[in-house]
Amino acid sequence: MTDAASPSTPAADALEARFRRVSAIEGALGVLSWDRLVMMPAGGGDARAEQSATLGVLAHELLTAPEVADRLAAAAEEPLSGWRAANLAEMRRRHAHATALPSSLVEAMSRASAKSEAAWRAARAESNFAGVRGPLGEVLRLTREAAAAKASALGMEPYAALLDQYEPGGSVPRIEALFAELEAALPPVLEAVLERQARDGDPVLPAGPFPVAAQRSLARDIMTTLGFDFAHGRLDETLHPFCGGVPDDVRVTTRFAESGFVSGVMGVIHETGHALYERGLPSAWRGLPVGEARGMVLHESQSLLMEMQACRLPAFLGHLSAMARTAFGGDGAAWEPDNLRRIYTRVERGLIRVEADEVTYPLHVILRTRLERALLAGDLPVGDLPGAWGEGMRALLGVTPPDDARGCLQDIHWYDGAVGYFPTYTLGALAAAQLFAAAVAADPGIPAAIGRGDFTRLLAWLRPNVHERASSATTDGILQAATGAPLGAGPFLAHLRRRYLDG
Repeated sequence: MTDAASPSTPAADALEARFRRVSAIEGALGVLSWDRLVMMPAGGGDARAEQSATLGVLAHELLTAPEVADRLAAAAEEPLSGWRAANLAEMRRRHAHATALPSSLVEAMSRASAKSEAAWRAARAESNFAGVRGPLGEVLRLTREAAAAKASALGMEPYAALLDQYEPGGSVPRIEALFAELEAALPPVLEAVLERQARDGDPVLPAGPFPVAAQRSLARDIMTTLGFDFAHGRLDETLHPFCGGVPDDVRVTTRFAESGFVSGVMGVIHETGHALYERGLPSAWRGLPVGEARGMVLHESQSLLMEMQACRLPAFLGHLSAMARTAFGGDGAAWEPDNLRRIYTRVERGLIRVEADEVTYPLHVILRTRLERALLAGDLPVGDLPGAWGEGMRALLGVTPPDDARGCLQDIHWYDGAVGYFPTYTLGALAAAQLFAAAVAADPGIPAAIGRGDFTRLLAWLRPNVHERASSATTDGILQAATGAPLGAGPFLAHLRRRYLDG
């Protein structure tokens, strides 16, 4: 980090060495988590929980050792600037989170989350919330304890302390304001879109079956088109799609159904957007907090920018139509680019978040955010979650889940201990619209290139403006520099009206 002519920074040097060790442990945990969700035999759950808990404690102890506080204080007096100063700020934030919790609580949360996640898988398969009610209750009990401890240490309310883990500096009042704007604006847009679709009639769904092997091959081709490097990553299948691993070994997962390829394709594109962000992080700062993704708002912006902004452009759907014809031997009107466009821009009042269109998706997230805040505060008893979920879906989307699998069991997050994550999905959608508009304004040739299957121009803008910035600035700082404004709902709402009502 320094050369002979650089001022001495022994405290910062020691901290950076320690945080690289922490990063290595967390990277190993990430790969173990991927294995647990993708390949681990069912009987390995208890052993994996033990392994993960042990590694989690090791990382926690490295972060909370008494000398870390002393070195953070000493480093504050050293001549740091630029990225190193930003790195010190991130180390200080990570340390504050870690020291708020005793190792015993960290270990208990790791064990409880692993067991709850396993119970969730069984309960989801049986569509029976009762099967996971007890494990989820234990996760929430420990989460409340952790949130209270972090709130006290960080000087913020409990939910904000959890949000800060996923979106550093995230503001609950600002989220409330943005969500209120969306909740007011989206219903009339939704009604207008549904009326227009009713006049236009339904698109024609391509007839299956669609062999999983062919879908897997198509998915890999699409990932390559987007710029994914299979020398530094892989594609696998799991129940709940995700992107994991580490920047030099990115693990993308998806799920396929032989009855249709539409959802699987966009799921792969979504997770590839996450992977491209991870791969684009600056290699010079690997293993240090400043070299990590800024937070889940920008992470989600990169997945949604690819899935919703770029790959639902009519130009790209024409390209995708040709790829799908080749993959499945399709022919006829159902495979025409305009029909595929109508399929991929179809709006409906659906039950499943991961299958939702971009008009209704924020309403799914608003519901989850309300429910997790109520669960954390103790205002919503765990046993009342299925009913509250159903009432919320009726109020926000006008649909009622017929069972738990399509209701409160559809997402893994709470059962895996991730409370405070959900708002970042919709904030990411807002950022995606804002960033894509700025990219096209800077390089108007991007949409035409995407239509040819060329994503290099888009990536050439995203790399320096988002990916390579890593955590060197705040989310708003990165957005301000890239787009000229902090995060807002305006570009997203303008995008919806342009795509669904003005075209």
